[in-house]
Amino acid sequence: IEVHTRLRVGRGIGKTETEASTELFRQLKRRGQPDAPPPMVSDGWGGHREALLDVYGTVPAYSGHGRLPSRKRPGRHWRYLQMVKQRVHGCVTGVEAKVIFGNPTQVLAELQPHTAYVERTHLTSRLMTGRLVRKTLGFSKRLHMLRAASVWEDSVYNLARHVKTLRVEAYAGPRRWLQRSPAVAAGLTDHIWSIDELLSYVPVPNNT
Repeated sequence: IEVHTRLRVGRGIGKTETEASTELFRQLKRRGQPDAPPPMVSDGWGGHREALLDVYGTVPAYSGHGRLPSRKRPGRHWRYLQMVKQRVHGCVTGVEAKVIFGNPTQVLAELQPHTAYVERTHLTSRLMTGRLVRKTLGFSKRLHMLRAASVWEDSVYNLARHVKTLRVEAYAGPRRWLQRSPAVAAGLTDHIWSIDELLSYVPVPNNT
């Protein structure tokens, strides 16, 4: 999720967090981040570091001495911050900011040291898609059905739902606030779409 607009820019689905992260970063690479990952904040779980190196890392040039380098390295200007939760008996007692890539001073000054927005959008996902609800029989048994449901949910969230924290004050007219969707805040469209409008533009998968 993009912090300032709440826009969902990609979604990774996989059997492990590393697989899901790798799929997500490959999407970002195709969608406007071809050379380096954007500044990023995540929690301490998952294989985000390994996935970043796999998708964006580069192998240094051979110096002419020793073995040929094969291990990928991060870019000089990467900025990645992890918020590692401290737990005691399963209860969160604190959070530690851990800089993975980049200059610590610059990273901490530029990035917001929390994961509140992405955690909130995860809750929204579970409310909008029964296939993601924990400890129920409604979970997806087939991967392609989960992907289809996730694509539809992301489309509705980005284009057809307003987010309260994105509203702006109206200086004219009867309404005090102008509601905005993440796509409106990101400048991708000029209005909140209706479901009818969304269905007329998004191809719906079918089994026929």
